[in-house]
Amino acid sequence: MILISPSLLSADFGALGADAQRMEQAGADWLHYDVMDGHFVPNISVGIPVLKSLKRYASVPLDVHLMISEPLKYIADFAKAGADIITFHVESDSDPVETIKAIREAGCKPSISVKPGTPAEAIFPYLELVDMVLVMTVEPGFGGQSFMADMMPKARAIRDEITKRGLDVMVEVDGGISEKNAALCAENGIDVLVSGSTIFGASDATAMIALIRKNAEEAFRA
Repeated sequence: MILISPSLLSADFGALGADAQRMEQAGADWLHYDVMDGHFVPNISVGIPVLKSLKRYASVPLDVHLMISEPLKYIADFAKAGADIITFHVESDSDPVETIKAIREAGCKPSISVKPGTPAEAIFPYLELVDMVLVMTVEPGFGGQSFMADMMPKARAIRDEITKRGLDVMVEVDGGISEKNAALCAENGIDVLVSGSTIFGASDATAMIALIRKNAEEAFRA
């Protein structure tokens, strides 16, 4: 089954709760919440207080993506604010094993992410410890970037390693995902598609989510 997680980075931040509910009504499985610190990536977005407020409006899982230098320091606070899934980067300054442990102890599902320049093998030591791997298909930091198709071999390598080890680990992609490349992602073993501007910019978000899901699931079953 393919899951769709609209990226709230493309939402109207003046009406974030309403936009979150609109995405749920349109068929979103999760809501993707990007946190940027202006250090790990060259942009600043939202943090813990906004997540806490958003939780009042969201009934689907909140997929929190920490693009920050020291995620371990903030795991407990993000969990208390309402995160269901917490993704951090293997390239961050925090120890991956300790960070994964902290996420589980906080009652959330741990996920680890890799930037485009990081090889798949960098996260292989942690596959038994996480519930999901996020493969970035753009350079993290800004929404609206073009999909990097050359990240698909990396995604495929991660999926193959998960299968080889007999693990129940999902693979997510984030960056430039649309109805045009959803099938390619699914063909390479992706379970979760994060899509921002394509969904939020559509005249009919329900139809766009349905189309992305249809294109991906047809390829996934092929």
